[in-house]
Amino acid sequence: MSEDDFRPRLGKTPSRDPGKRYAYQLRAAINRAGGRSSRKGGFTGKRIGRGGPAVAQIMHRDHLAAYRQRRVVVKARIVKLAGKGIDGAAAHLRYIQRDGVTREGERGSLYNAEHDRTDGKSFLEKATKDRHQFRFIVTAEDAQEYDDLKPLTRRLMEQMEKDLDTRLDWVAVDHFNTGHPHTHILLRGKDDQGKDLIIARNYISHGIRERAAELVSLDLGPRTELEIEERLRAETTAESLTSLDRNLLRQQSEGDGTIVPHGKTAGMQTLLTGRLRYLERLGLAEPVRGGGWHLEPGLENTLRRMGERVDIIKTMHRALKNKDLVRSPGDYVIEDLANTGAKPLTGRVIERGLADELNDRHYLIVDATDGRTHYIDIGPGEAVPPTPPGSIVRVTPNSIEARKSDRTVAEIAAANDGRYSIDLHLKHDPTATQNYAEAHIRRLEAMRRAGSPLTREPDGTWIVPENHIENAASYEREQARARPVSVETLSTLPLDRQVSTIGATWLDRELVSNNPEPMRGSGFGREVEEAISRRRQWLVNEGLAQTDGEGRFVPHGNMLATLQRRELARIAGQLSEDLKLSYTQALPGDPVKGTLIRTIDLASGKAALIERSRDFTLVPWRSALERHLGKSVSGLMRTDGTISWTVGRQRGVGIE
Repeated sequence: MSEDDFRPRLGKTPSRDPGKRYAYQLRAAINRAGGRSSRKGGFTGKRIGRGGPAVAQIMHRDHLAAYRQRRVVVKARIVKLAGKGIDGAAAHLRYIQRDGVTREGERGSLYNAEHDRTDGKSFLEKATKDRHQFRFIVTAEDAQEYDDLKPLTRRLMEQMEKDLDTRLDWVAVDHFNTGHPHTHILLRGKDDQGKDLIIARNYISHGIRERAAELVSLDLGPRTELEIEERLRAETTAESLTSLDRNLLRQQSEGDGTIVPHGKTAGMQTLLTGRLRYLERLGLAEPVRGGGWHLEPGLENTLRRMGERVDIIKTMHRALKNKDLVRSPGDYVIEDLANTGAKPLTGRVIERGLADELNDRHYLIVDATDGRTHYIDIGPGEAVPPTPPGSIVRVTPNSIEARKSDRTVAEIAAANDGRYSIDLHLKHDPTATQNYAEAHIRRLEAMRRAGSPLTREPDGTWIVPENHIENAASYEREQARARPVSVETLSTLPLDRQVSTIGATWLDRELVSNNPEPMRGSGFGREVEEAISRRRQWLVNEGLAQTDGEGRFVPHGNMLATLQRRELARIAGQLSEDLKLSYTQALPGDPVKGTLIRTIDLASGKAALIERSRDFTLVPWRSALERHLGKSVSGLMRTDGTISWTVGRQRGVGIE
């Protein structure tokens, strides 16, 4: 055979067994050779994705480097953008650019790798077809030393591009509105080839933090031996998770579960022993024979919760101090309304803030009528209307029990071999209406989307399991974790202004209530009692109430209505001058039609301003109208003072 007879066959090397993956063939070859495929510890997938080699290199460095480096905290979240996720991304982008986040108290400025100011709209337009988005919050312990965080953020993202071997499309905003300046970074979930960007889990949890710490240490210099020693000494008695605890947990995982504290230096061993002694006093560690120690199960989570509690107490103390209020730490209450089944509470808003910026979870600090100060997780910011400091609110835990509609569905399904439909509902209860039955269908659909084991057949019939009540309660608990409370604003007027204002205030409603709020004679409860006493005297002087022969307060029967009319007349007069229109009062049975201009905060409650061609009127506000400002609305005034609304000029949305 001559060289000219050789013809190479180009193309992919054929598989010996096309039906089997290469990994399977490899394991089979190992077995045939007498070996075995070892998977010690099981597969975790921590290094799948970009950045795995970089983080492996980082994790094998000298352990003391972690102490010498400047500390940086990185919080990360991966958000799916499918469906309405892009709307959530737009809301998050607006949120991180909100007012008051710069050093000067101005609106946040969005920037990227090339420009100090960039357009968030174009960033979102490019991401409309992205599967996911990465969100990071980078907080350097010494960030206050930087006049500008932009160069640091850009160098961090450049280093990430090298580690991940791809160009990155990102935007960021710097925040200086907390004690620790930090940067919000939004990263598209696409690489430079347009493919989904997959980042190794280890790189997200460790690599980004270590790279940021390297840069800060390079800028400000490594921490001195004295700084390291002082920090570690403080950690021995910290009621939070510390680097000493992580060291102990690592030693525990590397051994048989019993810790004999050791370190590379005698000083480190002494610090670890001191930390174990303090954990023993907290009931989180126990000495055993031979100089060893056992750590309590769940130690890491317990210390994290303790640290969060310490931070919350500091937040409450600072908020009260800023308002010149003195409260005993023994009256601080950290509420967990989603799990404790606590009763509603009423009080004055001291502060509203962010408990978790990455997940947009807010908190309220409420000085309540029970004389105590409460810290309350209220869930996502958009779930709770604005609550300015000084306003009076009622906070009610959301239900974690199955609803009446769930019991109705279970009852009908039990009588029809586990099946439910509108027709079956109307047959079961002839008094029910079509709309009422459709509301049950919407409930079932919401539960199904949340993962409840419900099946909808093509004809619209639902297959309902026997444990539907338990599933409904589980669904409510999950909902309560996301949105634990409902917050109702009772008055936007501060307590001291309610004493002599013209209008039906919260104090007036308490005076005529059959079930007034119970008051404790300390804290805000005492302030309310004093304000009510002064309000009584003001009402008597205005001829709206009197005292009987025994000195008891007797309000006139039309007191609230008279106060409301007086306030409306005063506000309407001011608005008439501004709008150059006359005011017409909306009476029961009157149609209400016009353009929803804005809201008006009254002592009697929030009102909606409806403008017409020749006049305007003021009617009770409904939160459902918020999205329809500037639109045409129409409705009918009811005898109870409420309105049945229809929004839009042609086909409208009914708001009951």
